[in-house]
Amino acid sequence: MRAAVAAIVAAFAAAVCATIPAYAFTGRVVGIADGDTLTVMHEQRPVRVRLFGIDAPEHGQPFASRARESLSELAHGRDADVDERGRDTYGRVLGRVRVAGVDVNAEQVRRGYAWVFRRYTRDPVLLALEDDARAARRGLWRDAAPVAPWTWRVDHPNIARPGVPDAAIAQ
Repeated sequence: MRAAVAAIVAAFAAAVCATIPAYAFTGRVVGIADGDTLTVMHEQRPVRVRLFGIDAPEHGQPFASRARESLSELAHGRDADVDERGRDTYGRVLGRVRVAGVDVNAEQVRRGYAWVFRRYTRDPVLLALEDDARAARRGLWRDAAPVAPWTWRVDHPNIARPGVPDAAIAQ
C-alpha cells in the first residue's frame, strides 16, 4: 500500500513539474540597464536578466534611449516572471520575461525597439513581430538603414557598456 501511494505521489509531482519551467522565478524589477537588460530582485538579491532572443540598440546607437524607456514602461517597479534559458558570457540570466501577462521580450520587438537575435533564436512569433514592426516603420525601423547591435558592437569594440566590465568587452 505504501509503495502504491508513493508511486502515485511521485507521478503527480512529475506531472506538475513538467508543466512548470525548470528555472522560473518571480521578483520585482528594480532596474533597467538598457533596452534588453533589467534587474529583478529575487529572494532579496538583485539578478541581472538579459532578455533572451532579442537585441536592442546599444548605448550610443540611435533609439537606444527610447528602447530603454520602453522597457522601463513595461517592467520597472512591477513583478516579473522570468523563465531562465541559461546564462550569457557576462553571467547574466538569459530569460523570457512576463509582466502582468505581457511577454516583454516580444513586446520590445513589436514596438520596434529590438531586433530578433537570430544567432540564438528562430522563434516564429518574434520573427513575425519584427517583420510587422519593420513594415509599419515602428521604433528603430523609422531609420532608413538601422544598424543591428551585433554589427555596431563589432564596429565600436571600445565603447563601454553599463554593467559590463571593461575586460569582458575586450573579449
